[in-house]
Amino acid sequence: MVTVQPDWFRRNGETITLTLHVQPGAKRSEIVGLHGEALKIRLAAPPIEGRANEALLKFIAGLFAVPLRNTELKQGGQSRHKVVAVTGSKIQPESLLPDNLKFSQ
Repeated sequence: MVTVQPDWFRRNGETITLTLHVQPGAKRSEIVGLHGEALKIRLAAPPIEGRANEALLKFIAGLFAVPLRNTELKQGGQSRHKVVAVTGSKIQPESLLPDNLKFSQ
């Protein structure tokens, strides 16, 4: 059986690079599923003065069980489409998907 890596993340050594579609201003922060070739995340932070980006990095750090300093916004500071790098996590990105999407890849 051939394992195909999903389009929404890349692994390069210790670094996992995530392609995200972020929806700020939601009732709560959560992973919704896939949005095209990106992981869709709803954030309970407004898109004002960088607050959503800050909340996103904290949320990602929590998901991957790493300190905030191990997350970095690489692209998309002013966009819903973002690229975030996570370093030093033992968490598998696939495990973050809602159960109903894990085997549909």
